[in-house]
Amino acid sequence: MEVNFNQPQRQSAIGVLVIFLEMIFVLVKNIWPIIVITLLKAEDKSVWIGLLIALAIMVYFGVYSFLKYRNFTFYIDADNDEFVINDGIINKTKTAIQLHKIQQVNIKQNFIQRLIGVYAMDVDTAGSDQKEGNIKAISHTLALALKSKLLENEGKAVIDQAEAEVAQAVQTTAPFLKINLVSLLKIGFTSNYVKSIGLILTFFFTIYENLHQAGAEDLVDTDRIKGLVDGYSLLYTMLVFVLMMFTVIFVINVVRTLIKFFDYTVTKQKGSLMLTYGLISTQSTILKPEKVQIVKVSENYFQRKLNVLEIKIRQAISDGKKDSKSLIEIPGCNTAERDEILKLLFHELPLKGVMMLPNFRRLIFSVFLIIILPLTAYFTLGKFVSPEVLEYQTGAWIYALLMTTLLFFGYRNYRLFVADKHIIKQSGAWDVDQEIIQIDKIQAITTSQLFWHKSLNIGSLTMHTAGGNITFHLGQFDQINEYVNRWLYEIETSNSNWM
Repeated sequence: MEVNFNQPQRQSAIGVLVIFLEMIFVLVKNIWPIIVITLLKAEDKSVWIGLLIALAIMVYFGVYSFLKYRNFTFYIDADNDEFVINDGIINKTKTAIQLHKIQQVNIKQNFIQRLIGVYAMDVDTAGSDQKEGNIKAISHTLALALKSKLLENEGKAVIDQAEAEVAQAVQTTAPFLKINLVSLLKIGFTSNYVKSIGLILTFFFTIYENLHQAGAEDLVDTDRIKGLVDGYSLLYTMLVFVLMMFTVIFVINVVRTLIKFFDYTVTKQKGSLMLTYGLISTQSTILKPEKVQIVKVSENYFQRKLNVLEIKIRQAISDGKKDSKSLIEIPGCNTAERDEILKLLFHELPLKGVMMLPNFRRLIFSVFLIIILPLTAYFTLGKFVSPEVLEYQTGAWIYALLMTTLLFFGYRNYRLFVADKHIIKQSGAWDVDQEIIQIDKIQAITTSQLFWHKSLNIGSLTMHTAGGNITFHLGQFDQINEYVNRWLYEIETSNSNWM
């Protein structure tokens, strides 16, 4: 059945329940430690008062959800080529999004929406740090029909004949790539160590802070924990802690990867990629190659041996806050699948061209800043202020050895490759990243040179794109300037239309 999106449409009626439950979830998520402590320590009278307050909040949320649903409408203004959303209860807002500026349409389904049987839709452009259009409750059929209408403006873009032939060749709905469970497990075991450590520390510090603010320190027997630690040697305690930490990290990585990227499928659709994935919260995203700004391919030693890697795609963003939310990840590809994705995104396989190397002074400066200065401060503190800290100097030497190794491999992997149409920056010590950009998508170029580097003929280069910046430090400056002049000419004479 053809849906007339030229007339204002409302969300599914069940959207009232979606809005209500999401508000309840956010509230409980923010104050759950207080709720738990109150239930454990409060008297019966206080519990009844708390229940009455909770009932009043639920009534307020119910009324608010109904009014939010009634006042929310959306439609396509065919005369002005705009997607229009009306929202608001007291302060009414009207958001008009030009169709040709839509760069991404996401169809999502979180746990609540999956239980109820509806989907959410986000409409995203490069002009804001928020999702400009957000529909919380819509049927899957209606969501697909609306997405198709919103992306029909692709025919209005000016593309050359080669791009048109590529787009025509890939118009198929057959699955182009499906990440299997084994590949996801490999990625889970071999990536995101730093992120998992941060999540663990954040979780425990948050629990401790909430317990402290709620006055519930007595629920944790700190003396017993201290006695347990004192009962063993320091080395044994550290070994157990490290083993437990790595075990938790592996579990978190695997669980997070499986939940987020379960059943990851990539489908070619009218010259674009449709990405579908998720176990608890499912998401379907249309990725248009002409909107892609930077593609990062990452792999480490273990992933290289297991033949898996990660691809991260950045589209046009308005600022750094939106960067992480707009990042599109494709985990668990092998090298052949990587090449196919890059061919579709860039219309050819980007190859490494002329290699530019950093000056060795980059390594020397990093060693001075990260190793020599901290060790100097540590031993100065131990000699003149607090001699007892020198008891842990073994840890300082381990730190120096570890950082020296990382800095050396980081310097060895630091390269810039320049080809006719693409630039590839390679960096990283353990996880080696290759960031790929098209020259005609560069918006601005900045070169810099410190006055004491002039006689050495070294300087730095920064390429600004709508998806972020790529910087190459301490390269041969006359070579950098030669490439910059050529790139500026190509950018000025290019007729590329990617916005």
